[in-house]
Amino acid sequence: MAKADFYETLGVSKTADEKELKSAFRKMAMKYHPDKNPGDASSEQKFKDVNEAYETLKDPQKRAAYDRYGHAAFEQGGMGGGGFGGGGFQGGGFSDIFEDIFGEMMGGGRQRRSASGRERGGDLRYNMEISLEEAYAGKNAQIRVPTSITCDVCTGTGAKPGTSPKTCATCQGSGRVRAAQGFFSVERTCPTCHGRGQTISDPCTKCHGNGRVTEERSLSVNIPAGIEDGTRIRLSGEGEAGVRGGPAGDLYIFLSVKPHEFFQRDGADLYCAVPISMTTAALGGTFDVATLDGTKSRVSVPEGTQAGKQFRLKGKGMPVLRSSQVGDLYIQIQIETPQKLTKRQRELLKEFDEISSKENNPESAGFFARMKEFFEG
Repeated sequence: MAKADFYETLGVSKTADEKELKSAFRKMAMKYHPDKNPGDASSEQKFKDVNEAYETLKDPQKRAAYDRYGHAAFEQGGMGGGGFGGGGFQGGGFSDIFEDIFGEMMGGGRQRRSASGRERGGDLRYNMEISLEEAYAGKNAQIRVPTSITCDVCTGTGAKPGTSPKTCATCQGSGRVRAAQGFFSVERTCPTCHGRGQTISDPCTKCHGNGRVTEERSLSVNIPAGIEDGTRIRLSGEGEAGVRGGPAGDLYIFLSVKPHEFFQRDGADLYCAVPISMTTAALGGTFDVATLDGTKSRVSVPEGTQAGKQFRLKGKGMPVLRSSQVGDLYIQIQIETPQKLTKRQRELLKEFDEISSKENNPESAGFFARMKEFFEG
């Protein structure tokens, strides 16, 4: 039976570049991988065909020969040996492909732990809630964080003082072992040292061989003025201690600002809704509002102020993070309708309504006039 065209096997055109070939191979290999199709002889054969096609086309010289002579270039020593010779893998070709493609997907390919077994410590997260006043002024906060620190008895080696870890005899310090499965090989974490590359015969009595112990640490955190809700602060090296003397991880502090009773924040600007009486809105007046800088600001309400009117207090908003700029405070007017009127108050309002004219309420008069025209039209 004639072999299928290598380009058709990978589902690419003859002009496909190296990136397209690699992407196509990855998809095909994942689709027909024996682990995903256990016991399926057809998928296993397709998996072999896909690898054979990619191994040929990824090599510029082999690809050039294939483009000129087809499969004949690799039959009966057509390339002087070194080909596939009927579909088998020679010289560890598939092992290289497996580590190159699937190693990337597993996050690191050929990357290994250091020979000493050192590993970076894990990152930690701490959630902190602050008030709007604290976000305005900034603060220096003290927090307590439970974390893993380097054992002070064994200094992080995990071995009892006077002894030291030994290179793992199973993996020879690599932390990985390779096992053959049929026509391909798979790397796994060493079952003896669990990927550390070292074994400890006499562990430290305090950390039991871990090299780390859990303790609660007190840290100082600087919250700058103008910090916004959802900001993340990174404290480098304040996470978990590394394994076997490896570098420590980082501590990430996630800030949330509590809702305020009076102010709503939009970037550097603040908004405050202030209810005033109907008479103050009609006749005019003044009122005082407290601001986050600890002072009071007086707001003058002109005669005839309408609901929704905004007054801007420049420079009374939030400071802009790490700058000299400051936002503004906007006062939004809400007019309160009187409730629980006395008999005399009701009489006065009725009298006022009777003597009112369209000039007193131009917006409502204009609205209903337009509405009347709409219906009549």
